[in-house]
Amino acid sequence: MPHWTLYILKCADSSYYTGITNDLAKRLSDHESGKGAKYTRGRGPFEVIYKETLKNRSEATKREIEIKKLTRLEKEKLIAAKG
Repeated sequence: MPHWTLYILKCADSSYYTGITNDLAKRLSDHESGKGAKYTRGRGPFEVIYKETLKNRSEATKREIEIKKLTRLEKEKLIAAKG
């Protein structure tokens, strides 16, 4: 059964991007080549600074929504706690 990954990227401009995928290596490559999300175009290089594995797309999407609602400080606390 494929798993889903929720990830947070730190962009070159120090902003954060949160997304989900079932193939993190390919998705990161897409972001780096400019084929990823519109937000990440021109903001590379990227560093994966946080990730969670979830069992299906539905759970990953729900978690993505939760994290996108967090403030930057709350995201930094989450990242540090997983550290």
